[in-house]
Amino acid sequence: MTAVETAERAPDRPVVRRRRPLTPGRVLLHVFLALTSLLFLFPLLYAVYTSLRPYAETAEYGYFSFPRGLTFDNYAAAWEQSRVVRFLLNTLIIVLPALVLILLLSSFVAFGLARFRVRGRKGLLILFTAGNLLPQQILVTPLYQAYRLWDDQDWVLDRQAFIYDTYWGVIAIHVAFQIGFCAFVLTNYMESLPHELTEAALVDGAGVWRQYWTITMPLCRAPLAALATLEFTWIYNDFLWALVLMNTGDKRPITSALNNLRGQFFTDNNLLAAGAVIIALPTVLVYFVLQKQFVGGLTLGANKG
Repeated sequence: MTAVETAERAPDRPVVRRRRPLTPGRVLLHVFLALTSLLFLFPLLYAVYTSLRPYAETAEYGYFSFPRGLTFDNYAAAWEQSRVVRFLLNTLIIVLPALVLILLLSSFVAFGLARFRVRGRKGLLILFTAGNLLPQQILVTPLYQAYRLWDDQDWVLDRQAFIYDTYWGVIAIHVAFQIGFCAFVLTNYMESLPHELTEAALVDGAGVWRQYWTITMPLCRAPLAALATLEFTWIYNDFLWALVLMNTGDKRPITSALNNLRGQFFTDNNLLAAGAVIIALPTVLVYFVLQKQFVGGLTLGANKG
């Protein structure tokens, strides 16, 4: 029996991967990564640890002392005092329309720039990127003045607020700031799709809307899921614009609910930490639900720039 026949009749053996040799460089790398992870997770772990301790214990022994007992009483009190359900509804009223508008409008822009020869398209992409580098705090004062000036016009119906102190005013701000980033990411991804798909659809008589909605958008599920996860987190965690552009406290999003846990002369930091953990849970849940799509979307665009 020849060696070839013996190899063909030999049963399949599992492939054994050789481990890389343990070098001092690899040890230092893993130690660095472990310390960086702990440093990144420290604020969250410290908030959870503080929220489980009674205020009287931390006041007597300090926040970094060994716990004498852990309790969930702070979470029950934070849930009742902060009116989480009411403010969560306000947040969804802002986040969901803003998220839909951002993804829809940015996909329109990306499809036009990626599939058609638009003059100055490179300049537009650079402009989108430059707009994302502008700190939002710089525009607080002029935007606030513009919102108030808009509502002071005589043609505003019944002298009611048209933009200022409304949900649509905050939604418009988020759409304006986030659409550039999403358009930039989607444009780079759509350029990587084969142009033969839209060309074949054009030969078959498909219009622009059919090419966009039926052919291109189903192929962009991964980047859309990744962007939806990022945008949901960013808009959900926003506190600045709701504070500046909303005067009515009951209209503000859930990040404003933490103010209800602060007294005029006294602040229970344990109660405040419990409220912060409760408010952060929806974003953590969204990430775990869309984790696969989020990582896949980032991986698909990793080689684009």
